[in-house]
Amino acid sequence: MKPILKMSVLAATIFLVVGCQDDNKADTNKPVEPAKVEQTTASAAVATTDAAKVEFKTEDQKAAYAIGASLAQYLSANLDQQKELGLNLNRQDVLAGVEDVFAGKSRMTQEQTQQALQSLDQRVAKIVEQKAKAEAEKNIKVGDEYRAKFAKEAGVITTKSGLMYKIEKEGTGAKPAATDTVEVQYKGMLTDGTVFDSSYQRNQPATFPLNQVIPGWTEGVQLMPVGSKFEFVIPPQLAYGAQANPSIPANSTLVFQVELLSIKGGKQAQQPAVDAVKAATTATKAQ
Repeated sequence: MKPILKMSVLAATIFLVVGCQDDNKADTNKPVEPAKVEQTTASAAVATTDAAKVEFKTEDQKAAYAIGASLAQYLSANLDQQKELGLNLNRQDVLAGVEDVFAGKSRMTQEQTQQALQSLDQRVAKIVEQKAKAEAEKNIKVGDEYRAKFAKEAGVITTKSGLMYKIEKEGTGAKPAATDTVEVQYKGMLTDGTVFDSSYQRNQPATFPLNQVIPGWTEGVQLMPVGSKFEFVIPPQLAYGAQANPSIPANSTLVFQVELLSIKGGKQAQQPAVDAVKAATTATKAQ
């Protein structure tokens, strides 16, 4: 879900006054027909060209206009986000409030204004909470269905914790311990195939301590000999659970393709050197 930025009616009026003075009688709730989109775009292009030709008389005038234009761009994006929540601010009511205050005849007291804005904040918070809850519940169902289908594929193994994996290539090197630092190439995806992270795209392997990642990674990578490539399907409880971020929704089942390139530190990484020393010592004694 996109992060929702709330704003007051007064903030919305700044955008409307700056960007829409010539259109203050339009009905913003009325959908734009496809044929009219081209006309609107063309008109906007002409307006932009004409605006570029305007010469400001003073630096203060130019700065003031730039502030208004910047606010308009920012607030326009936020108005669109509010519309996604089903909250539509009527342009005529907004402009009426501005004009009344400028004329010194506001129809609301300061206390009434604050109460109205607080009510708006509460409605936004409630809608956001409801949408987040609905999406989290949907993601649980989607993940359950994906894992059930994946479990039926040939070669899939499910551990006691619920971690699922399939060996695409099995290496012959050592297996890391949870305390080791490993070097990997990986691609992380949602169940719909959306890639949210990839070392391949960065053209650079990732290196990290194995006990400082999500539980599904800590458990899964320990199963891999160096040189292996596994596909992991990680349930929410072994990933980020109910915690959401911009790229990974709450309660998401995650899919990872992982190649273990090397073990950088810890006992497993030191073992080959220890073995070499033992072999050299044995050879010396034999002589």
